[in-house]
Amino acid sequence: MNIALWIVAGLFAIGYIVGGVVKLVWPYEKYAARQYWPEDFTSGNVKFMGTIEVLGGLGLVLPGLLNIVPVLVPVAASGMALYMAGAATERMRRAEYKELLGDLLFLTGVVFVAWGRFGLVPFH
Repeated sequence: MNIALWIVAGLFAIGYIVGGVVKLVWPYEKYAARQYWPEDFTSGNVKFMGTIEVLGGLGLVLPGLLNIVPVLVPVAASGMALYMAGAATERMRRAEYKELLGDLLFLTGVVFVAWGRFGLVPFH
């Protein structure tokens, strides 16, 4: 189970970090031209989302890898679960059901990591 938790946390960390970096470094206009949803948010909102994704992605793996306050791994996973629940809610509100599947996948993954690291295989 420990290996499965590391794999899931690592894969989702990569996804969050890459997605967050894109939101942070691409100009808002370029990002909004490739995605349809950013036009409903300000540039600052999109940058804030990127910051959450980068920090959350790092929080899924770094504390455990470095053995520095490893309890932050399930805390980060729980925070990202709340973030993804908000994203999924927004997708449902906008009737974006195709895109909702990706949000639910990420939500399921981070809930698995939180559940596993809080209870099944916590860091010692």
